Amino acid sequence: MNTSFSAQVAEQAVHWLIESQGDDFDLAQQQALQRWLVADHEHQRAWAHIQQVNRRLRGVASPVVHATLQAPPSAARRRALKALLLFGVASATGLGLQSHNPLPGLMADYRSPVGQRRRLQLDDGSLLQLNTRSAADVRFDGQQRLVRLREGELALDVAGDSRPLVLRTDEGTLQLDSGRFNVRAFEGFSLVSVFSGTASFAGQALQAGQRARFGAHGWQAIAPLDRNSGAWVDGMLVAAQMRLVDFLAELGRYRQGQLGCSETVANLRVSGSYPLDDSERILHMLEVALPVRVRRFTRYWVTVEARV
Repeated sequence: MNTSFSAQVAEQAVHWLIESQGDDFDLAQQQALQRWLVADHEHQRAWAHIQQVNRRLRGVASPVVHATLQAPPSAARRRALKALLLFGVASATGLGLQSHNPLPGLMADYRSPVGQRRRLQLDDGSLLQLNTRSAADVRFDGQQRLVRLREGELALDVAGDSRPLVLRTDEGTLQLDSGRFNVRAFEGFSLVSVFSGTASFAGQALQAGQRARFGAHGWQAIAPLDRNSGAWVDGMLVAAQMRLVDFLAELGRYRQGQLGCSETVANLRVSGSYPLDDSERILHMLEVALPVRVRRFTRYWVTVEARV
């Protein structure tokens, strides 16, 4: 079987499998699933593979797996089943995922699920905040303070201390002075924003009021700080003439499932401050402010289209 498909499509396939097992999977949802399948061969490969993973799980002699599969329908069961299926896809026997492995997040010291944020006071007085679907490890000893961003995004208010604070991502290691920082992990690079203090990477310093990517070749694309990038810590998504397609990509980080838009409305501009804890309200506000309508195939597949 060709198991070449993206992490995003794998998660869509997982959502569809969970939906199809529900008692309320009606004719409209069946038709929506068929439309999703015929839209792309990648969808068909992911769907076939996730069904195979599901069959394998049912043959696993594990009390945890058995309890998850046999539990009555609930939000907790859905989350547990999703984690099991994604683990199966990412495992050595499942193969399918190319870019996202759910294990780092599941094994982290601290994590926040999709749509939630988490605030942690560290032993040294520093404040660590995790954005949606984020995970981090914290290791303090007598010589240094280490924070490891496993996935997602964090904000860190670093307290003064004689020990250096080191922040590590897949792309490298930052040394942070006392100050406030925001770090987000992308595929292949990380982005750091310095609100106050100094961030050093590979012997080069990034000053307060700057942001930059960093990776194998040091700092890249150093630019002035976008102060709206830290609005998530206050539960807000702030946009200033942002393309609708980009706005929905950001909003989609805080929702389960697929959120997108048609090409005809992708370049409409969005401005304003939006409350992250109520994404449905944000979608309603878009319908009021823009010539668009929100089409819901299921609660996990939502598309914004031109209003007819």
